[in-house]
Amino acid sequence: MKTVAELLRTKIARVVTVTPEQSVLEAIKVLAAQDVGAAIVMSGQSLAGILSERDYTRKVILQGRSSDSTRVEEIMTANVVCVTPRTKARECMELMTQKNIRHLPVLDEGRVVGMVSIRDIVSDIISDQDFTIEQLEHYISGQ
Repeated sequence: MKTVAELLRTKIARVVTVTPEQSVLEAIKVLAAQDVGAAIVMSGQSLAGILSERDYTRKVILQGRSSDSTRVEEIMTANVVCVTPRTKARECMELMTQKNIRHLPVLDEGRVVGMVSIRDIVSDIISDQDFTIEQLEHYISGQ
């Protein structure tokens, strides 16, 4: 199983960010333009939180708030579960399952260097399983 650093190397090198002061509407437009389900909320160079589509649906839509007058800081998840580049993909899966989350910001010495999603983790697991199956088939067939 790969480390988070290895997973990040296979992704397009970009970290999608928004600021706490932005309107939720602006932030949702960023998510849509970047085709992602969550963005890291940065206050200057510091991680302030994470904003996901789930935050939007539960804290804006279901509560009847206005997207253009609500600020990101009002609905973002502030207590963010993070991982490091050395974290194993399996550990990420366990964290995501335990905490019922789909995105993990990656911090290296306190600096945001990326984000991994449940899709990244599942793809890695499938890839590992495919490799194992292929190796077993070769072993069984004597190749």
